[in-house]
Amino acid sequence: MAQSRTPARRPNAETEWVTVGRIHGLYGVHGGVRLYSYLDRPGDLLRFDYLWLLLGEGRDCRKISEREAKGARLVARIEGVDGREAARELLGTPLQLPREALGEEEPGEYLWVDLLGLAVETLDGAPLGEVDSLIETGANDVLVVAGSDRERLIPFTEEAVPEVDPARGLIRVDWDPDF
Repeated sequence: MAQSRTPARRPNAETEWVTVGRIHGLYGVHGGVRLYSYLDRPGDLLRFDYLWLLLGEGRDCRKISEREAKGARLVARIEGVDGREAARELLGTPLQLPREALGEEEPGEYLWVDLLGLAVETLDGAPLGEVDSLIETGANDVLVVAGSDRERLIPFTEEAVPEVDPARGLIRVDWDPDF
């Protein structure tokens, strides 16, 4: 199985967390799990020695002792999960990392979490609402913009979204407000 790396520092109270996947299924009878990755390159989830499980009582740091890509499926063994029933209890559990463990984004690249809640307006300044969620379609991502009058689906392409300014909390789009 592949080796990975550990996040640079221990998280503290100011740590910003990013949900990078979830426990998606069971694998084998000894407590293995299938992981669903939210990363652009799903297999990158397997490079981390530790993942934080978002449980009801908070985050629980767990060592990933074994990991492997089985085709498109990601499978792993998680510290403290010692059987199929223990793994079953974790189905659907979100997996998080400290933001700093992901490294810096390239110019023009954004984490979805950075886009959620940003105001969206047309190039002429007409407000359309705010980013409620995103949809991955395969061709391109799509912004789901919740407005006071309706929900809009706007392709997250350079043509439709020429300006993203997280510092100002704003996305400007080349989009007809009546559409």
